[in-house]
Amino acid sequence: MEKIEQLELDEHRSQIIADVKSLVEKYRAIFDWDVPEINQNLADRLILAAIRKALDDLEKEFLG
Repeated sequence: MEKIEQLELDEHRSQIIADVKSLVEKYRAIFDWDVPEINQNLADRLILAAIRKALDDLEKEFLG
């Protein structure tokens, strides 16, 4: 039997993905406002790297 925590996470997985996507879209828009001729591929890579770093830092903080 699956643990209750895993079952709960499974129920919310699509919302977590939607929330992260919204976060990426938020920063894409900010980059677009600040840099009119932006290299979108580079901006996306930078945004995703920053989010990964933030997640790593949070993991250390919460589980450290």
